[in-house]
Amino acid sequence: MNNDNKGYLNMELLRFTTAGSVDDGKSTLIGRLLYDSKAIFEDQMELLEETSKQKGEEGINLALLTDGLRSEREQGITIDVAYRYFATPKRKFIIADTPGHIQYTRNMVTGASTANLALLLIDARHGVIEQTKRHAFIASLLQIPHIAVCINKMDLTDYSKEAFDKIKSDFEAFASKLEIKDVHFIPISALNGDNVVNRSENMNWYEGSTLMHLLENIHIGSDHNHVDCRFPVQFVIRPQSAKYPDYRGYAGRIEGGVFKPGDEVTILPSGFRSKIKSIDTFDGEAKEAFSPMSVCMRLTDDIDISRGDMIVRENNKPTIEQDIEVMICWMNEKKIIPNGKYTIRHTSKSARCIIKEVKYKIDINTLHRMEEKEIGLNDIGRISIRTTKPLFFDSYTRNRNTGSIILVDEATNETTAAGMII
Repeated sequence: MNNDNKGYLNMELLRFTTAGSVDDGKSTLIGRLLYDSKAIFEDQMELLEETSKQKGEEGINLALLTDGLRSEREQGITIDVAYRYFATPKRKFIIADTPGHIQYTRNMVTGASTANLALLLIDARHGVIEQTKRHAFIASLLQIPHIAVCINKMDLTDYSKEAFDKIKSDFEAFASKLEIKDVHFIPISALNGDNVVNRSENMNWYEGSTLMHLLENIHIGSDHNHVDCRFPVQFVIRPQSAKYPDYRGYAGRIEGGVFKPGDEVTILPSGFRSKIKSIDTFDGEAKEAFSPMSVCMRLTDDIDISRGDMIVRENNKPTIEQDIEVMICWMNEKKIIPNGKYTIRHTSKSARCIIKEVKYKIDINTLHRMEEKEIGLNDIGRISIRTTKPLFFDSYTRNRNTGSIILVDEATNETTAAGMII
């Protein structure tokens, strides 16, 4: 492998998601990011020009870059989560372009669940509306560490500083009730490219960075939990070949902490102890491994370990419980069934569970708790569940990977809810 490739592979990866109401210009903004950072291939560009011409558009419709479904193009809205990948000399990026419509909130939750940063778009003419609040609340609920509030369509307000300041103060007033650690405000025009990649000449009053500068330079190294060692086992590797007659490794993705060969570890649920013999990766043995690396661990002792078990440190164990309190985003047409039975998936473990109690539902606009116990599609509420097997978890605020669950309908195998353990 030449050094150029190696440098590219070792570049830091930023995952970000877009959120905002319908027609706020999310897809146009991503198209603009890709276009101005020269991340579009010539043939894509030609197709884009051709399609825009057929639709009778003035100039190039950049939103078409991410709207892949035919119904999206026809309606001019985003329905599905579109993932786009691009890179600059400083960083690699994965964008999840999520829908703005209220009926697709569940898709927004899906796209946001792994993001380091959320781009929250606000139309400069409409200001902070219900969907803005809903998406800010979901971003806070999913513990997305950084939020960039892009106030779009500034060209339609004559690049007014007053309009920008008003929206900024309105959003800050609402966000003060939420757990959002890091917020940045950027006035932009996605259509014209103001403050997206290049600085705007129309807004000399704005002294902050452009959106691209923020994406390239924001610090994300501390977003992963490097304190609590968590390694859920996904697969036991036993090649039994002539080259490796006695190889026995445990493969999975590290969900927290730092592991090194020689470390003493405990295996849950059995409680057996052992030492790490070696940590194998695609590129050979590693001296240390940390979140979010995928590795294969070998231990000095032969212990019965299977999928769903977790390798941790003796003095730093997760919570081991069957009764769990969860905040859920409901994603299914069928409402939640009190005392209903569902399959629960957590890290690499699968079990069955029963809904013991629906505590409350949250009113997105006011953030008040509603006594109403019915939770349906796109609702967010708090429930308590009991599982058939103990789960090994941390609270979601401490570790996003070991604190998240999904509920699956046993009859249809549909994902019914995404949950954050409290």
